[in-house]
Amino acid sequence: MRANLRQCAKTIVMLMVVVMSGAAQAERQLLDQVVAVVNDSVILQSELDVRVNTIVGRLRSQGTNLPPRSLLEERVLEQLITESIQLQMADRAGVRISDNELNETLASIASRNNMTLAQFERQLAEEGVSYQEAREQIRNEMVTGRVQQRQVGNRARVTDREIDNYLEATQGQSRTNAEYEIAHILIRVDDANDEAEFDAARTRIENLREEIVNGRDFRSAAVAESDASNALEGGNMGWRAERQLPSLVADVVPDLAEGGVSPVLENSSGFHLVTVLNKRGGDRAQMIEQYRVRHILVRPDEITSDTAAEAKIRELYSRLQEGASFAALAKGESDDPVSGSDGGNLGWVGPGQMVPGFEQAMVSAEVGELTGPFRSQFGWHILEVQERRQQDISGAVKRDEARQAIYRRKFDIELQNWLREIRDEAFVEFKNDEARDSAGEEESTS
Repeated sequence: MRANLRQCAKTIVMLMVVVMSGAAQAERQLLDQVVAVVNDSVILQSELDVRVNTIVGRLRSQGTNLPPRSLLEERVLEQLITESIQLQMADRAGVRISDNELNETLASIASRNNMTLAQFERQLAEEGVSYQEAREQIRNEMVTGRVQQRQVGNRARVTDREIDNYLEATQGQSRTNAEYEIAHILIRVDDANDEAEFDAARTRIENLREEIVNGRDFRSAAVAESDASNALEGGNMGWRAERQLPSLVADVVPDLAEGGVSPVLENSSGFHLVTVLNKRGGDRAQMIEQYRVRHILVRPDEITSDTAAEAKIRELYSRLQEGASFAALAKGESDDPVSGSDGGNLGWVGPGQMVPGFEQAMVSAEVGELTGPFRSQFGWHILEVQERRQQDISGAVKRDEARQAIYRRKFDIELQNWLREIRDEAFVEFKNDEARDSAGEEESTS
């Protein structure tokens, strides 16, 4: 009898354990359940909630009216599905973002928004996003960006003819117009009918202009004297395309040299001065220094040690000093087959075209004198700068700007096509739609 009682007790305990376990499991499922299966991965309710809450926080901080929660969830879920497909592609291709790369990107984002990392973290918290969540989201964006570049980049090819057509078109002309970084000083006149105030303001700004022309720093003067709202930023108004210049200064700024100060300008607010801090683009000549250079390279390899390579280049240098032909030695001895066959000639070279060690030696060299031996990442060099010149590269810059504009436009179109393709080809199964709908309704009514 006692044995039967003990057995019944055991059975009841086991049933209670099973029931409690099932209840706990059900509770866990309610807390975090699968909302969609995407190929070999799943999207959890918690992931969806985090992303929705992030977007809601951002929209609220911007004062933007929110769409219905159900519509927001639907759109965010589609975003997560597309992201998941790309992350799986990245995983198969071995695309990774290191912590160092991620940290540098976060620091750059904070800097572009004039924040420290600590301030950036506080801003995220105000939007309801933890710093760790933001890190992982940005990491995913970097990964998907690399996948997109690999998959879509080759579809967005740009031809020379397209660049020519672009530059001939009005769109191309406006996109490559000059841009100006300008600063501004205002001496306000509150009552233009008050002659004494009007005359005092004019005298004040004329004296101020004379001081600036005679060497007073414009930005310092703005901080100390300007009545404009940006006075404490040195009057800096940022970069403006020529077509976006304020009407008061639109006819003045294009004719100002960098650092030049405008005549006194007048409108209903008072009297103004403007200066051009920097200028870029447009039809302005963009001059760079170029070097016509030749070199001899001795490259270490499996057979020639670095010590042996250095000894050889020094021996060649001695021969050059004794009068040997540079072109002949380059043809016979240089380990750079392309330039060596042409007597060591590299042609005209500009900034950024050569590795740092070579460029530093080239920039420091006197025309017509041997420089070296010195080492770069490729091996040991002797170089000679034969000529220097100032070259206008504004035409090349314009073409590059046009190429980038066309590429970006094509890339955006091809990216959307590709995203549709991978979404259509993916296996996607939605789960627990009713549970998600009821949860959304409960949240919207609370």
